Amino acid sequence: MNEEFHLTPLSPEADAQEMLEALGALAEPRPESQFCVFRSGRERFCLPVLDVEEVVEWPLLTTLPLGPAYLVGIFNLRGAIVPLIDIAMTEGRRPGLLPKHVVVAIVHNAASQEEIRLGIAADEVIGTYTVNAEDLLEQAPENVPHCVGMLRHDDRLALLIDLRLLLEAFPGPSI
Repeated sequence: MNEEFHLTPLSPEADAQEMLEALGALAEPRPESQFCVFRSGRERFCLPVLDVEEVVEWPLLTTLPLGPAYLVGIFNLRGAIVPLIDIAMTEGRRPGLLPKHVVVAIVHNAASQEEIRLGIAADEVIGTYTVNAEDLLEQAPENVPHCVGMLRHDDRLALLIDLRLLLEAFPGPSI
């Protein structure tokens, strides 16, 4: 037994303050957030889990004639029509190499109380991570206008997507 370690009993009348002092200084709990991390093309991206409605397998798509190159098409998700964009199209994804998943995100519009669903093509869904504030970096690459920071996870970085900026960079049809 360690000679330096001693327990001293508290009196039964000890109040909560005395108990806390006996335990020593407690560290402030760090605020934690959860993020969904996925890969699109060669890059890893992440969204707060509160912005992700669900992740689905690649759906049956309806293409839109004369649509922008990043708009893969639209699909039906339980009666709701969802536009699907491919944010990796800027990397020159090879034709015929389709992603496997769709991350369905919800953009909340506080002014009109309206929600917009948006599908983001994902080659791989890596997982959901709980991170502390120190794992979030506020710097983002300048050539990725829809990202507002980076998330450090598993010794890697994922670009943090801002859905409002994503809709500005990749405007889709109003459905």
